[in-house]
Amino acid sequence: MATRDEPGIMDFVLLDEITIERFMENLMIRFNAGFIYTYIGEVCISVNPYRTLNIYGQDYINQYKGREIFENPAHIFAIADSAHRSMKMHRQDSCIVISGESGSGKTEASKIIMKYIAAVTNLTGQQEVERVKNILIQSNIILETFGNAKTNRNDNSSRFGKYMDINFDFKGDPIGGRVINYLLEKSRVIQQQLGERNFHSFYQALGNTTHKEASNLGLNPDPQHYFYTRQGKSTITPADKSDFQATLSACKTLGFSATDIKTIWKIVAAILQLGNVTFSTNDDDSITVTNFHNNPVEQVSKLLEVDAKDLLTALSKRIIAANGELLQKAHTLSQAEVGRDALAKAIYDRLFTWIVSKVNEALIPYIENDKYKGGTVIGVLDIYGFEVFEQNSFEQFCINYCNEKLQQVFIDLVLRQEQEEYKKEGIAWQEVKYFNNQVICDLVEKPHQGVIAIMDEACLNVGKVNDEMLLEAMDSKLSNHKHYSSRQVKTLDKDLKHKTQFKILHYAGDVVYNIYGFLEKNKDTLFQDFKRLLYSSKNPIIRDMWPEGALDIKSTTKRPVTAGSAFKISMIALVKTLNSKMPYYVRCIKPNENKAPVGIDYKRVVHQVSYLGLLENVRVRRAGFAHRQPYNRYKMISGFTWPNYKCSDKEATRALIDENHFSNDVKYGVTKLFIRSPQTLFALEKMRAELIPAIVILLQKQWRGAICRAKFRKMKAAYFIIKFYRRHKIRTYLKSVLEAHRLTNNIYF
Repeated sequence: MATRDEPGIMDFVLLDEITIERFMENLMIRFNAGFIYTYIGEVCISVNPYRTLNIYGQDYINQYKGREIFENPAHIFAIADSAHRSMKMHRQDSCIVISGESGSGKTEASKIIMKYIAAVTNLTGQQEVERVKNILIQSNIILETFGNAKTNRNDNSSRFGKYMDINFDFKGDPIGGRVINYLLEKSRVIQQQLGERNFHSFYQALGNTTHKEASNLGLNPDPQHYFYTRQGKSTITPADKSDFQATLSACKTLGFSATDIKTIWKIVAAILQLGNVTFSTNDDDSITVTNFHNNPVEQVSKLLEVDAKDLLTALSKRIIAANGELLQKAHTLSQAEVGRDALAKAIYDRLFTWIVSKVNEALIPYIENDKYKGGTVIGVLDIYGFEVFEQNSFEQFCINYCNEKLQQVFIDLVLRQEQEEYKKEGIAWQEVKYFNNQVICDLVEKPHQGVIAIMDEACLNVGKVNDEMLLEAMDSKLSNHKHYSSRQVKTLDKDLKHKTQFKILHYAGDVVYNIYGFLEKNKDTLFQDFKRLLYSSKNPIIRDMWPEGALDIKSTTKRPVTAGSAFKISMIALVKTLNSKMPYYVRCIKPNENKAPVGIDYKRVVHQVSYLGLLENVRVRRAGFAHRQPYNRYKMISGFTWPNYKCSDKEATRALIDENHFSNDVKYGVTKLFIRSPQTLFALEKMRAELIPAIVILLQKQWRGAICRAKFRKMKAAYFIIKFYRRHKIRTYLKSVLEAHRLTNNIYF
């Protein structure tokens, strides 16, 4: 409910009418008044304010610490506190799932949650607790530097999915953690859309070429000098220089050695130089590596500490093992360019994976210690939101599949929690109809028949199947699926290009994908020559990133898992992890495309409300008895329990309900009162609020009386002690007098 100073309604469940118009009206009223958080039961809706708000200080932390969700205005702190208290009180693992589209504030929400959890843990002064708190916060800085980028929708967009487990000991203090990353958008390394940037790390390196950590990398400070950073026409910002210092500081906090840090920036610089390697075709159709801009091949070999001749050979040729013999085959121009870009993407991907492992090394040390066994976990999931661009490729396909899985988990857990609570409390459950997106998940992941399976089958026929043939295979197997279409399947759908595009009807809306690049990105292949080259590096860190380079040239290796299958496996594991924990949700909304602190793009937000399933969530909560309160919340209103206790809280509440004629609007659970309509809840809360001042005065009177009585007892005890002390002093004095006069007669008194 809204307070006197709070506009609109704090919980959408309390709306008198569940329609998109009333939902949007309440959301806009609150956002325009500066209230960015609203609840749907225990789900927090967060609207990106695009400005700094003074609502995250220590006074707010104290306000929400140890409080129930409904006791204070809606805030993300309340969700974080509920997850933390549930974990401590019930010894049950919990997780906070943060979702929404790019630019909706997911990353900021995850940082706010982690800072709150760090702030409310026991302040025992233990160095280990403080160390872990600091690492949890500093790890975000490093992961953002190497995993985030500026897009046209968001200046700090996470281009990877992140799930972090924070481990706690039996006292509720953090003792470590673990980070799992999902599907880094490594294609961004080689290509960006106009107005977008590559990963932040590249611009931090270019913006600090005079810094001692980056001074010997041979970099030109102009991003337009490098092919991999000039495509979006973006420039270096003042923030890149300051963020570089923050990244270095965070690396040192997490225990990165000076050699580690130097190697990181060497690899970043090598990728930039690699993008400037070009090729030309000779008269005999062979290719030659064209060196320009200070000889980029030489620079790359120096930075990666590999032999320059070996690098030239790997870029222009590859070794093939056939029938026990080794053959050297020259690349065509297109093969050489694809190989160069594949190398750049693979190097950055391995670097990011290595950085995540280093972060985990700093977080994990004490978790396996017997001293901390029996601890609990809070998971925080910050993962990419649903994406629809002008050109949607393999990356958007995987990201939207991920969101389908998370939506499935969300609906399933919400309904399951409702059913379990009703069953536990002995209340009949009213079935709610909702869209089950399992059919879309099956379209993508079903064995032998899903899109991923069809792509994997096409990848087995290397050189025989191209992207157009892949689309034909999908059309053949999926033509009857109601959530799939293409121009070949539906000839009247002229919005789709022939033999180029296909459409999937996601729960969040229709998305048109361009088939070109799907096969190559799914295969995610890198010539073995490059792996052997990098394994030969004199830098032990780089060499350890490529262990498969140690394999013998003639040895046959198992076909690597495709990118699509690997992502599907990771999604299944993520869903299993989420299902094992008590979930809490933060649903983030992007109010407008202009990143303006005022104004809501009505149509844009309605679309987000739709695909996040928010209205559906409200209906689920309202299907039966939307409002649940423990019996002791209203016991002071009843004459049976206040001020004199005459019966149980449940019996007193039942008598109160009957007295006020609310019986048709409530059900009595084992431990809670279930209320159907907001009007009944408002009436009970109003009665409670009117009685609270009198109760406070009564409690103050009783407490003052208790203090005075305690003070009187202390004074009485003091007089009693003084009385006996005086008698003791008199006795002692008389004894000393008698001893002085050597009296022998006994004196009784």
